[in-house]
Amino acid sequence: MNIIHDFDDISSDIDSVVTIGTFDGLHIGHRRIIDKLKESAKKNNCRSVVITFNPHPRTIFNVYPPVSLLSTFDEKTNLFRQTGIDALWVINFTKEFAALSSETFVKEYLINKLNVKEIIIGHDHRFGKDRDGDEKKLKSIGLEYGFTVVPVEAITVEGKIVSSSKIREALNNGDIRLANLFLGRKYTLGGTVIDGEKRGRTLGFPTANIGNIEANKLIPEIGIYAVNVLLEGRKLKGVINIGKRPTFKNDDSILPEVHILDFDEDIYGKKIEVEFVERLRGEKKFSSKEELIEQIKADKEKSREILS
Repeated sequence: MNIIHDFDDISSDIDSVVTIGTFDGLHIGHRRIIDKLKESAKKNNCRSVVITFNPHPRTIFNVYPPVSLLSTFDEKTNLFRQTGIDALWVINFTKEFAALSSETFVKEYLINKLNVKEIIIGHDHRFGKDRDGDEKKLKSIGLEYGFTVVPVEAITVEGKIVSSSKIREALNNGDIRLANLFLGRKYTLGGTVIDGEKRGRTLGFPTANIGNIEANKLIPEIGIYAVNVLLEGRKLKGVINIGKRPTFKNDDSILPEVHILDFDEDIYGKKIEVEFVERLRGEKKFSSKEELIEQIKADKEKSREILS
């Protein structure tokens, strides 16, 4: 996959089939669009090109509440690499770029630079200034410039249309099962193992505190989850606590800390990623250290059962 950042690095002498979007999370609905893109490109002997944006458009305009992202830019890029598309054009999203009309964008970017022959769009996709670029507008421009527009129907799962916003909602509610179903894979959260208060070790359950999580990355609802732990090429089993540790603290700081099952190594400073498999329970305050230890033991065994 060729990753393009510079407008001038694009060869305009190759015909293209194109799709456009933020593609946050690259969920199963997005992948239906990508499959259609590749199918059409092969049929028409064109290159398959995905146009996306960095940073996410909603982070530029100070919308409230701030958008929480399902995928960092690096995560999204790696997901695109797995799709087999020919090129990913990453446009630096600015307020100046957002001021372009949909027609100007199509002419300058899609026609002049990509020599577009077909545009694949999602069922509700809009772009350009005031989001005036929709299927009807694109088809009208296409009649003038000789390209076709193919809309792709949404995917519905359990009576709900799959979308990035629905996945965010599921994660914010702790519904890992539904989020993973919509994503078509397990939701991940990554960072670096940082020093903590080492309280877990005094309880007999050492934890790796996950810090340096990229800004705007969505952290699921407070609670305890069974997770796979990806560390230095290894896939381990674990249980993660996302919460405020109410048994010991009274502030509102939230820190993900993962206990890796059957593991005893020094991993401070190392990159770590967790895959969320299932939510075990919500966070609670325990009346004693002993009660907490018994609950942690139960959480470990439940996670071991789920992950095996």
